[in-house]
Amino acid sequence: MDLFDYAFMQRALVAAVLVGLTAPAIGTYLVQRRQAIMGDGIGHVAMTGVALGFLLNTSPVWMATAVAVLGSVGMELIRSRGRTSGDVALALLFYGGMAGGVMIINLAPGGSTANLNTYLFGSITTVSPEDLTAVVVLAVLVLAVTLGLRRQLFAVCQDEEFARVTGLPVRLLNLVIAVTAAVTVTVAMRIVGLLLVSAMMVIPVAAAQRLTKGFGATLAGAMVIGVVVSLAGTVTTYYVDAPSGAAIVLLAIVVFLLLSVAATPLARRRARGTAASPEDVASCTVDEGESGTTASPTTRH
Repeated sequence: MDLFDYAFMQRALVAAVLVGLTAPAIGTYLVQRRQAIMGDGIGHVAMTGVALGFLLNTSPVWMATAVAVLGSVGMELIRSRGRTSGDVALALLFYGGMAGGVMIINLAPGGSTANLNTYLFGSITTVSPEDLTAVVVLAVLVLAVTLGLRRQLFAVCQDEEFARVTGLPVRLLNLVIAVTAAVTVTVAMRIVGLLLVSAMMVIPVAAAQRLTKGFGATLAGAMVIGVVVSLAGTVTTYYVDAPSGAAIVLLAIVVFLLLSVAATPLARRRARGTAASPEDVASCTVDEGESGTTASPTTRH
């Protein structure tokens, strides 16, 4: 295929694979703890970081990473201390980040506004070698955390009080989730875009949940779906003049709808297969009564 002959496409495809792996990986934890919208808030904060990068003539990726991490830590600290609700903290991230980004970008040198759009909606042609290096480093960190600490992070997402009783550092692990989500946003913004990255954290996970049972299976399934739609969307934008983020998210939605349709008859077949017949139930009752291990309800007094 001729698309592999172009260096920008090679970089875009590598970045797409990393986005497909990292966004659903951290998204599985966010969905588990009912903070699926968190990626949107962090994305808006990262917009301020990108604008600062243009203003200060530094790397927008690394500046966005620093600002997004600070914002996510602040939000988590506010939420954990109970001074305001998580919804209010997210709202502060949304509107403060967007307003800060718009204000700062107007102070940056001319042409920055046009460049900002590639960060907001993604663009396969703008992934530079420096950007790819940053994406690779950050993606490795995200995968190391989400896979290496999966048991601890799942315990905290499932039940914070139980995790605290068992001796886990709940506050630290909550901060780890927040920081990892922030880093993932900056990993994905060159391909998916800041305004659509949250969709890649949520939709592949929701799609995987249609067919899988258990946290581990959902995590693996979401990452596979993420890689498939990221690659397919990136290749599509090579032939169609459209933002890569939009193509990837729309393909993810299509996969979710298809799996939802397929999951309904599958669930019915599973239900029929696991349901015991009246004869089987009677046989089990007789056998248990004869063995003396369990008495039937009619013999108890």
